[in-house]
Amino acid sequence: MSQRGFTLIEVLVALGIVAIALMAGLQATAALTRNAQRQTDALLAQTCAENELIKIRLAKQMPDVGESSVACEQAGQIYTVLLGVQPTPNPNFYRVDAQVSKDEVTVVRLSTVVGRY
Repeated sequence: MSQRGFTLIEVLVALGIVAIALMAGLQATAALTRNAQRQTDALLAQTCAENELIKIRLAKQMPDVGESSVACEQAGQIYTVLLGVQPTPNPNFYRVDAQVSKDEVTVVRLSTVVGRY
């Protein structure tokens, strides 16, 4: 009488293959989640930087040369915007750099030139 079924080695090999496939799927899912979080942080940080640069433009006056720091909250996240104002060779224009950080990690940098009105 012959017996039907799988041997113990066949079952263990099949389980090993399934485990490897599941681990690959888990790693792919984790990578997609990290990428989505990075994109979200970049978008929100860019919004913070643009808001601060627009505030400077709307002030209708030349900003003071130097650095300042501003907190920005977007979607429940706190970002720090470091604004740096530097003179340019033309005294009618200043360069303004906005560096946005989250948890002391730089997320985005934007620059613009502001002129006299």
